[in-house]
Amino acid sequence: MKTVQLKRGKGTDWEYVGPSITLNKPLVLVFGNRFLLEKKGIYEEIKDMFPDGGIVFGSTSGNISANMVNDDSITITAMEFDKTSFEIHTENVLDKKGDDYQTGSNLMKKFSEEDLQFMFLVTDGSFINGSNLTRGFSNAMNNRILVTGGMCADDTRFERTLSSYNENPKEGEIVAIGFYGTSLEVTSAIYGGWTPFGPKRIVTKSDGNMLFELDGLPALELYKNYLGDKAKDLPASALLYPLNVVAQGTKHSIVRSILNIDEEQNAIILAGDIPEKSKVQLMMTNVDNIATASETATRMAMESRKTSPDLAFLVSCIGRKLVLDQRVEEEVEEVLEVVGTDTVLSGFYSYGEIAPFQGEGGCRLHNQTMTITLISEL
Repeated sequence: MKTVQLKRGKGTDWEYVGPSITLNKPLVLVFGNRFLLEKKGIYEEIKDMFPDGGIVFGSTSGNISANMVNDDSITITAMEFDKTSFEIHTENVLDKKGDDYQTGSNLMKKFSEEDLQFMFLVTDGSFINGSNLTRGFSNAMNNRILVTGGMCADDTRFERTLSSYNENPKEGEIVAIGFYGTSLEVTSAIYGGWTPFGPKRIVTKSDGNMLFELDGLPALELYKNYLGDKAKDLPASALLYPLNVVAQGTKHSIVRSILNIDEEQNAIILAGDIPEKSKVQLMMTNVDNIATASETATRMAMESRKTSPDLAFLVSCIGRKLVLDQRVEEEVEEVLEVVGTDTVLSGFYSYGEIAPFQGEGGCRLHNQTMTITLISEL
């Protein structure tokens, strides 16, 4: 596998991160600040650099490349595989009238299943119910294929997110990259590092990813009471206090970030579903726990590997980035400590992470986790 990485800040020229080599028909991942991706002609600019590449765009809350986290920038990771092929398909959720489950199912069915080893998703983060989307994917493939990825982001603005394949980035787009070939080795893991605190409450009224009532009381009002003075900074301040959700009859808890609020309905809008009768608690963390969780996720992903990874896809949550603040690169450094400096890192800070629970197939939507996917060719 050959890899080329570049980065560019606002008003600066492209700069190589590592060696400059020519690639043949590469997969090109372009992660960046939403305003920079809205620049007219951005696709044509990247296409001039990689004329035979498959170019995937995604807006972020920070880009990961090499050992760095880059804000207000665009980063490119271009990959040429020796024995692996890839196929890319898209759907746009704005065309599907809110049926995210069917959108995920339809997108999965576009792929040939023969020798399909792995799928990576770069998906809209504004209009998608990520829980329904990932269920659609998992059920369409009967949980046979590893699927990881993330929901695009817009820093802490929550205004609009962008993604696309071989065109200028746009809203509502879901991009799925399928990797084919028996020589491909892919492993993944997730870990959070957040701790529940405070009283457990019961979800008494919800609809999909809309939370209306806890213990029969307005959810938004209760949440504002917890935040105190920080409530004036909603929804951004909510990223520091996500919800731990345990649905009835499940063995895993799911962390849910708050993406927005609905003052009129006194409701909270989450990144994914929150079923009625679930038990809910607030969560908190600190810098050391976040960094340790990244190391833990990486070690879990390395456990069963036959080869050293050539490439690591990292998708981490914007809430973790806010906690880390000036020490944000520490969780990237923890990953490098485990995989080694010969592994190329690529990824972004997201509004939601996509991966299976450890030991399970299919995929789920997560929040506030480090999701790591390690790739090499045998």
